[in-house]
Amino acid sequence: MTDKLDQLFALQSELNDRIFVKKDIRDRDGKTLTMAALRAEARGEAPLGPNTLVNDWLGKYLTALDDESRELREELLWKWWSKDHLDMQNIRVEIVDQLHFLISLALTAGLSAEEVFDAYLQKNAINHGRQEKDYSRASKNEDDNKSIKL
Repeated sequence: MTDKLDQLFALQSELNDRIFVKKDIRDRDGKTLTMAALRAEARGEAPLGPNTLVNDWLGKYLTALDDESRELREELLWKWWSKDHLDMQNIRVEIVDQLHFLISLALTAGLSAEEVFDAYLQKNAINHGRQEKDYSRASKNEDDNKSIKL
């Protein structure tokens, strides 16, 4: 059986490629853009600047993720005097929509499902360590994040 995270990454890559074809989105050479091309640029040796496809698409997917977060926020109830009820069906779908764009961000940054899983495990251990040390703004140090091997 295929790993579920690997499967999600493959499905998202396929969906993004389909959208690139359908919307006639092209790379700098005039070829139809692909997630493989974005991943290759992200994993390449050259430093990536502001005018790269990776920078452009990370921004687009982050904007989409921000909008899905806004949509989820709009589903939450903040009026404690209200008789409204949460629409858990739509809340769950909005969370899945966010996952689509999180995976797109990971793919665009050149990360595979296995690398995301490994990085998550490393970062989770760091977060537990931070809790043991009473993590606060005063003690914040990004050196431990730089130790994550990707």
